[in-house]
Amino acid sequence: MAHKMTDDEWRAFVSDGTRTAKLCTVRADGSPHVAPIWFLLDGDEVVFNTGKETVKGRNLARDGRVALCVDDDRPPFAYVVLQGRARISEDLGELRHWAARIGARYMGEERAEEFGARNGVPGELLVHVTVDKVLAQKAVAD
Repeated sequence: MAHKMTDDEWRAFVSDGTRTAKLCTVRADGSPHVAPIWFLLDGDEVVFNTGKETVKGRNLARDGRVALCVDDDRPPFAYVVLQGRARISEDLGELRHWAARIGARYMGEERAEEFGARNGVPGELLVHVTVDKVLAQKAVAD
């Protein structure tokens, strides 16, 4: 039987290692679009970057509603679903800072600046999602 995670547990879970999130945005016709993303949890916000002209970038500019799922696909299985609203910035200093921090999480500190330089450029968006709702379950198969 699944067990609900505490606030501290779900925050630790989504921040552990290099787990990716599956980001769901809303297309213009109302249908969902899902894409994997690299991200960081910063307080009550999820932070990530994406291209302005990607499907998710265009969707977020039009409709900021999002859901993200982070999961562990190994028994006994666990997942966290976060829902919220995205805020977009094109500030290059802020974008480069966060792109480097995200790069450090997924590629290591030694490559952080490389990813900051690669992704902190015009045409990229910095996205802050304020988390409004959390569904977090652990030990799903127990």
